[in-house]
Amino acid sequence: MDTQRLDEVLAAAGEPGYRASQVWEWVARGVGGYEEMTNLPAGLRERLAAEVPLSTLAVRAEARSDDGTVKTLFDTADGRPLEAVLMRYRDGRRSVCVSSQSGCPLTCTFCATGRMQFGRNLTADEILDQALHFRRVEAIDHVVFMGMGEPTMNIDNVLAACERLPDVGVTNRRTSISTVGWVPGIDRLAECEMPIGLALSLHAPNDGLRSQLMPVNERYPLAEVLAACDRYRAKRRRKVFVEYVMLDGVNDHPEHARELAALLDPRIYKINLIPYNPTGAYDGSSPERIEAFRAILAEHRVPATVRLTRGRDIDAACGQLAAKATA
Repeated sequence: MDTQRLDEVLAAAGEPGYRASQVWEWVARGVGGYEEMTNLPAGLRERLAAEVPLSTLAVRAEARSDDGTVKTLFDTADGRPLEAVLMRYRDGRRSVCVSSQSGCPLTCTFCATGRMQFGRNLTADEILDQALHFRRVEAIDHVVFMGMGEPTMNIDNVLAACERLPDVGVTNRRTSISTVGWVPGIDRLAECEMPIGLALSLHAPNDGLRSQLMPVNERYPLAEVLAACDRYRAKRRRKVFVEYVMLDGVNDHPEHARELAALLDPRIYKINLIPYNPTGAYDGSSPERIEAFRAILAEHRVPATVRLTRGRDIDAACGQLAAKATA
């Protein structure tokens, strides 16, 4: 919802200041329209329905996976495309992967979003409306900023959205922000009082290989990125989750696992190995190769898990978001 437009319409209608809070309380609970907001006067409900859309985003397409995952392609009011994903788990968790930008300016070679034309940063309202879209379907309890874009390059709007997510049912401790290693954004997150999790997209254990995969490493090399993560850990007292996508013959050799184990302090980091989801750029490592990599990390007492892939059949998995209308 465009909260600035809401305030303008309420002010023009001569409504008391608390009306905006009343509207937000209903929206955060997942109502489908103003007619459900029974503590608002009927005339005001009609005016708001005519002048303030319930969402800043328009749904262009939606795809559903056999595993219960739902991917929605939205357009902003100025025609910028973005995608968000609802992931359903057997233990009852309902996690929404949201985008922070339309496209991404950082062009990681393994990521479909990086091959899109970058549009712009999303507003806090546009970020929240992705979560609210799914909240109108069912309760949600986790949000991850792992969709389109680099969240820490849009940190003001991302944190503004995080402040309101608890109203939607998602606590700050169940909110995670993923970054490719944008150091100023990591430092901003470290200073934030909200207990938001940090995930680092690492994907290589040395600067040479990482620069090939992720051009941002030329600007912020590994030593600087890990130092920023250390500052986050010291300030927030939370472990950093490391995301490591497994690319066949590229970053999955035994020596890479040993380098990674030497690089990361297990008191600070926990590794999540990600099976590569096809985008046409690389081949993914086999399950056997991934397990061998994980075993080497375990030998060096570095905790690692293998991510459960969700929504691959509808191009909704990690690295696949590219604003395509999938049937």
